[in-house]
Amino acid sequence: METMDKDQIRERIPHRDPFLWLDRVVEIDGQSIRAEKDIPLDLDIFQGHYPNYPIMPGVLLCEAIFQAGAVLTSYILGQSKGEEWQEQSTEAVPVLTRILGAKFKREVRPGDRIELRAVLKEQVGPAWFFKGSALVGGKVAVKIEFSCMLKE
Repeated sequence: METMDKDQIRERIPHRDPFLWLDRVVEIDGQSIRAEKDIPLDLDIFQGHYPNYPIMPGVLLCEAIFQAGAVLTSYILGQSKGEEWQEQSTEAVPVLTRILGAKFKREVRPGDRIELRAVLKEQVGPAWFFKGSALVGGKVAVKIEFSCMLKE
């Protein structure tokens, strides 16, 4: 089990602010990841996404789960090459290829902390298949299955 901060996350995936939706990885192993994101009170999107009742857009919650999956992919690739976690990097970019069964179960509001989970279900050649979730207050906000391929 390993952890990482935002700088270490940036070393693993191509996403950058303002579109990096992970603050920290609290647990990662060869099959799963658990990460967190604190949703700022003053996030710009809340000015236009229901200004009188601001909620985090579901598509961005899904994106955060996808980014957790990308970090997990990078980790697994590093492990398979026998490289040290802190030293491994990849030139390949994970590109989303499929989204299945997104279920939105509760709202995420400004000031919430979301816990993001992704589990590798299967890898077939260049295709990676995951299931993931975002939790708020320990309860599921979003569940989704998705796949990606690595592009160089």
